[in-house]
Amino acid sequence: MLPLKEKDKIIIKKLLTSGCCARCVLRFCCISVPDAYRLTRQETLRQLRAFIGEHEDCKTSESTTKEKNNSQDASLSEPASKRSKLEPEEPTEESSVCVVCLGVLQHLSDLSQAKQIADTVKKEKYEVDSLVLSISLPAQMYVREHSCWLHVKEQVRAKCCVLGRDDVIQVKEAFKWIMQGLLTQELGGVAVVAKSALEVSVGFTHPETDADCHFLASTCPDCFKPTKNKLSVFTRMAVVKALEKIPDSKFTKHSPCPPSRPTSSCTPQDVQCVHTSVFVAGRYNKFCRSLPQTPWLIDGERRMESSVEELIATPVLAAFRAQGFNFSSSGREDVDVRTLGNGRPFALELLNPHKGKLGEENMKNVQQVINASSEKIRVRDLQMVSRDAMSRMKEGEEEKTKSYRALVWTQKSIRKDDIAFIDRIKDLTVDQKTPLRVLHRRTLAVRQRLIHSMSANFVDEHHFQLGLKTQAGTYIKEFVHGDFGRTKPNLCQLLDTDTDILELDVQSVDVDWPPALPD
Repeated sequence: MLPLKEKDKIIIKKLLTSGCCARCVLRFCCISVPDAYRLTRQETLRQLRAFIGEHEDCKTSESTTKEKNNSQDASLSEPASKRSKLEPEEPTEESSVCVVCLGVLQHLSDLSQAKQIADTVKKEKYEVDSLVLSISLPAQMYVREHSCWLHVKEQVRAKCCVLGRDDVIQVKEAFKWIMQGLLTQELGGVAVVAKSALEVSVGFTHPETDADCHFLASTCPDCFKPTKNKLSVFTRMAVVKALEKIPDSKFTKHSPCPPSRPTSSCTPQDVQCVHTSVFVAGRYNKFCRSLPQTPWLIDGERRMESSVEELIATPVLAAFRAQGFNFSSSGREDVDVRTLGNGRPFALELLNPHKGKLGEENMKNVQQVINASSEKIRVRDLQMVSRDAMSRMKEGEEEKTKSYRALVWTQKSIRKDDIAFIDRIKDLTVDQKTPLRVLHRRTLAVRQRLIHSMSANFVDEHHFQLGLKTQAGTYIKEFVHGDFGRTKPNLCQLLDTDTDILELDVQSVDVDWPPALPD
């Protein structure tokens, strides 16, 4: 039996008479037991009518029985027209379309609807063990619910009871309760839960009643402000906000209570499935001096056939069957710069992956596929990470250090003694105006950076190897050749000769992330 109380009788009678469906009646009775909504709507209506048909405070005494019999005889002697006025109004049969839910809890929450939702999920071939159901309802449904609430609120209050607006069970909640078991059955055990990586969105529209909420724009204009990304100002949030502000007297003046009866049910929209992003991190080495980190496009034309990003992302995308990705790394190297040592940390955000996770062995297999695909790069420590862990890669962007090795050319001939002083330089502060080569994509500014230490190894009278340990964000090429004096001091000034950089390698990026994995 439905868990109804005596105070619910007045609500049931009023709402059934007004054209509410049986399940919406349960919502206004504040029934929060999911199983109550899983009964067929016909059975729910039958139990509601049986409940309100029971006699209150039945008396068993003979005198009372006689009084009732006498009363019945007297009423039968009255004319039919007069007798009908004396009899209490009986609720009519359930309307073909509910005045509140517009058919969502009647005709659009059955097995056929569950099959349509399940078919979409199956077609997309998501590999999950749970999903969350998201419902989008027409904004006017909230106006109609407010109307029915006002319709019964006063009579409930007269019974010394309280029916708070927030006490009414939401249509969305009832819909989910009904669909949970049906969907799980159709999807072979996939659980419908409150929180999951896979969100399945079901939307409904009802053009017939679109104008129901338009009066709110004139009564509460502050709640409805046009935005570029919204097709209509009558969003759910705006309507709910307006309903909270509008006085009851003003609402009833512009909107009927109870609401008018519709002639058609809501129209279901296409079911949408979206899996939350999955994050994969690792470290990469780049051994080629003609490979950009990201696709190199100039005026829409590709200048290099591949990139570090693409070589890494392609196998990962295939493994997770993701629709797209975002690539990020702890800094970046120029196309002609190699990244050696333990590599540079990177991360991929995989968009709408159809496979939510990979085991350790499968991740190792993906790493092997990447490394076998090209001799230009190598990946290590490939692993899944959380969204929160992604922030660690960017933490301390200015504080972390990087080590470099550069082959430097000098215009004047040099000897070992001429460059020996470089080994003794510690914590050299340099001011770097935005380099000319990146001025098109970075704001003009003077950035102060620290070179912690340097070392010089003589090669010949015009070349030496320069080792540097610097603060992240230091422009090494500009420190060597001076960038027309935009970096001060620079190596040209220190050696009192023109210098240039012929080769540059990143030796280490000192960020302890992601965690190293055993080989």
